[in-house]
Amino acid sequence: MTTTLRPFAHRPRPPRRHALAQAAAACAALWLAGTALAADPVWPAKPLRIVVGFAPGGTTDVMARLVGKALSDQLGQPVVIDNKPGASGNIAVAEVARAPADGHTFLVAPTTVETANPSLFKFPVLPARDLLPVAGLGKTQMYLVSRPGLAATDVPSLVRLGSTPGKELSFASAGTGTAPHLACELFKQATKVDFVHAPYRGAAPALQDVMANQADFVCDPGIAFQHIRSGKVRLLGIVSSKRSPFFPDVPTVAEQGFPGADLDIWFGMWAPKGTPEAVIRRMDAAVAQALAHPDVARRYADLGAETVPLATLAFKAKLQQEAQLLGTLIAQQKIRAE
Repeated sequence: MTTTLRPFAHRPRPPRRHALAQAAAACAALWLAGTALAADPVWPAKPLRIVVGFAPGGTTDVMARLVGKALSDQLGQPVVIDNKPGASGNIAVAEVARAPADGHTFLVAPTTVETANPSLFKFPVLPARDLLPVAGLGKTQMYLVSRPGLAATDVPSLVRLGSTPGKELSFASAGTGTAPHLACELFKQATKVDFVHAPYRGAAPALQDVMANQADFVCDPGIAFQHIRSGKVRLLGIVSSKRSPFFPDVPTVAEQGFPGADLDIWFGMWAPKGTPEAVIRRMDAAVAQALAHPDVARRYADLGAETVPLATLAFKAKLQQEAQLLGTLIAQQKIRAE
């Protein structure tokens, strides 16, 4: 019997596994690229809003406006300053925490909104949890200023006077828990003298009562310069780790024998939690460029402030260090906001 051999029918060969994998990877890459383009539009895509927790005209507000103008020039979008004063900056913190995390809303405030307020207030919003640090904007030092009629010419003579039996000296402050108050509390700790605290509603009225001989001294945040120069108050020392560029001949409190009284008022920028990291990086770089502008530095000096930029990581480290210092101080001295 003759067997007829039939040719095998043609069957397509299955594609190789690595070819399938390559095709799948290519499709995934195209999809991811499209998603990235959709999720990362040009920034900023609309006007930026900077929320300030203090009234117009104060140091925080003026800093925000100076930096905002420089940012607008760089980024090509208007920058709107939105003042939300109240509760030592907590109202502004809450406003930014609930804003969309799309990179168009930021907070400008003193660092104490994160480093002191949580120890002073019961408030549902916590900057360390609900906001992202962006950059430091600069600082002001604090100045130990006495009334003109006080028989003290430097820190040691003030301490001797305050230690005299039956002699009670008072210090004015911008309010309980404010940075000027906490600076004077550090001064009390450093000198071991129980100076009496007289809180006011702001740094200006506190200084006014020192000039009027109603309080003996104040830790001034840089608004007393003209009165120091005119002799209406006396500058006894700098409550900082270094001398002031505005009064370079006046020694610090530590140089006069009392280390530990060292607290500058730092200012910074935060964004809502969830803001894209790429936006944080770009804003960090833009802030540094803004602070390098000579006009910004000159206007800061008019406020008694310095343009000391802190990049994001350095700003985070400053917040952590200050929170430890002030949290401990507030607990030890049993300070509570009014």
